[in-house]
Amino acid sequence: MKIPNDYLDRVYAGVLGKLIGVYLGRPFEGWSYQKIMEELGPIEYFVNERLNHPLVVTDDDLAGTFTFIRALEDYGVKPGLSSEQIGKAWLNYIVEQRSILWWGGSGNSTEHTAWLNLKRGIAAPGSGSIETNGQTVAEQIGAQIFIDAWAMVAPSQPELAARLAKEAGSVSHDGAAVHAAMLWAAMEAEAFGSSDVDHLLDIGLKQIPADSPIARLIVDIRGWHKEHPDWRDTRKRIEEKYGYDRYPGNCHVVPNHALMVMAVLYAPHDFQKAQMIVNTSGWDTDCNAGNVGCLLGIMNGLAGLDAGPDWRGPIADQLLISSADGGNSINDAVRTAYYLTNIGLQLAGSRKLEAPKDGAQFHFSLPGSRQGFRPQMGAEFSKTVSIGNQEFEGSRALAVHYAALGPGQVAAATTPTFSPREMLCAGGYGGYELMATPLVYPGQVVKARVVAPDGNRSPVEVRLRVRVYDERDELRNVDGDVVTLEPGTETVLRWRLPEFGGQPIGEIGLAFTGTGLRADGALLVDYLRWDGPPSLTLRRPAADCDFWRMAWVNGTSFFSKRFKWAAFRISQDRGEGIIIHGTRQWTDYQASGDVMLHLGNYGGIAIRVQSLRRYYGGRVTREGNMQIVRVRDEQTKILAETPFKIEFEKPISMRVSAKGRTISFIADGASLSVVDSDPDALDNGGIGLIVHEGALSSNEIRVGPA
Repeated sequence: MKIPNDYLDRVYAGVLGKLIGVYLGRPFEGWSYQKIMEELGPIEYFVNERLNHPLVVTDDDLAGTFTFIRALEDYGVKPGLSSEQIGKAWLNYIVEQRSILWWGGSGNSTEHTAWLNLKRGIAAPGSGSIETNGQTVAEQIGAQIFIDAWAMVAPSQPELAARLAKEAGSVSHDGAAVHAAMLWAAMEAEAFGSSDVDHLLDIGLKQIPADSPIARLIVDIRGWHKEHPDWRDTRKRIEEKYGYDRYPGNCHVVPNHALMVMAVLYAPHDFQKAQMIVNTSGWDTDCNAGNVGCLLGIMNGLAGLDAGPDWRGPIADQLLISSADGGNSINDAVRTAYYLTNIGLQLAGSRKLEAPKDGAQFHFSLPGSRQGFRPQMGAEFSKTVSIGNQEFEGSRALAVHYAALGPGQVAAATTPTFSPREMLCAGGYGGYELMATPLVYPGQVVKARVVAPDGNRSPVEVRLRVRVYDERDELRNVDGDVVTLEPGTETVLRWRLPEFGGQPIGEIGLAFTGTGLRADGALLVDYLRWDGPPSLTLRRPAADCDFWRMAWVNGTSFFSKRFKWAAFRISQDRGEGIIIHGTRQWTDYQASGDVMLHLGNYGGIAIRVQSLRRYYGGRVTREGNMQIVRVRDEQTKILAETPFKIEFEKPISMRVSAKGRTISFIADGASLSVVDSDPDALDNGGIGLIVHEGALSSNEIRVGPA
């Protein structure tokens, strides 16, 4: 299969189109056309500020789209991925009542219903079938809102995209809902090589039954499009024949799919107009606008996004993905575009792309990319700074422009590395809770190559900056060493991050100060990266604050905030519970601490944790054993075991380490070690505390090199 020459750029445009659509439609999701027109008027641009709503939010449309695709990585990148395997990915990445889904209850939320089925042992596709859940539950909108990533890994392969969308959609849906997902995925895949919407619709229709309600509505909308030059007339016809009042459930797929088809027929090459049509028309606005945005992003590329108003600037590539893999949560469109492109290349039998700039986390290699960087919010001189992206040495760099910066005045540009302060708002961030862990940690070495162009007016003093949460849950600035950059010079800033008393790092970037009477110019950031194992002690800070605790993904029934005898006190009602901290950048390291099992069948420390159901664990059991286990989905394999007497309410000194394939566990001086040579061995991941049907506590956990 020939991959398009501009594959990466089109994937990037598709991801951005999805983000723009979701962020645009999210503040008035569920509104009718009449209410939108009365209170907002036509939706020509972002309206979040008018409704006192944050712009960049975590949302089921985004979290599901960019999490469920990881089943390909987890089960082998192959076209034959099954719905059963994708269902297992649901159980690994979804934190009950906290991440990805709308937790609206069994029989009310289709996705919640399907997740409960999976937990009960009903494997996909049975978990989402009409036979299991009934037609009303099975034909709500959720299948199509998660399909964009499946299309983006199958460029110009509509049959493959439709097949993957069917397998993914069948985890939770059936019938017309899955047909809608298959059709739209095929259209998006075909859009890598065609900009003819009628052709895309024909390709999509080939993937679904001719008598499907989705096929019939497309016939109607095509006819109304030819009959009515004004989209409003077609919208009225859709409401009359396919309106919400004609379909049971909270959010049926048919009415919303009709609006999506209408939008791309009336504005196939005008991103702003298509977004205006699909959002002004109402109903499930963020879902519909996200799917439309992704399709038009792929089809028309970055130029299509940039042809109208500045959609990209306010977003700055930012993407929040709430899941049990907390190190994937603070994300961006560039990182996601490279991930999807590499999956697509592997599916096509091609080699993965070389990691830009030797694997730097922030490399700014795609046109217009900012990877979350913006003038530091709240900084005294942030208004003197603007952020751009420009060509540099055959690639691209972040351009931090500044003007009229006086002596001693400090300006800064930063990007998020952990949850924003809005997480403290009631009801989560944008209505959905954000499960996340920080990206960067004490002990790691941060580097940034910074260039001062020849045209700068005067020298500037530049340094690395992190912003760390404090005892009031506010971000405080901590700066590295200062380097003076004359015009026409460059430097590589280096800083080994110190401990911050258990508090997470919320942002990272650069701060700079003028040295003359007035500084005008720019700094080019070629890359910013961090490397090496963390070295830190995780504990509860002295003050009554929240972000230290929110830096753990909570997969337990109860995670105490104020247990006076220990920082970490967890309890699990049924089955296994785990709290998780760290990222998949962690490879060889050790985790240690005194752990107390208050009640339960087993408890201990996990390492190389890859969400809820993939990790190595060093644990002690109620039956009187200490064990090293490897957990992978529903399988727990005991790799090593020896007798070990435990007592409830008695602390046990534990240390679990991983170096290469060797996993070691020490508990009160007794030791186990094993080499895991299995193909299912885990190479990376964060740490966790685990307990089975009981309670466990620890006052601090130390993490360092193995």
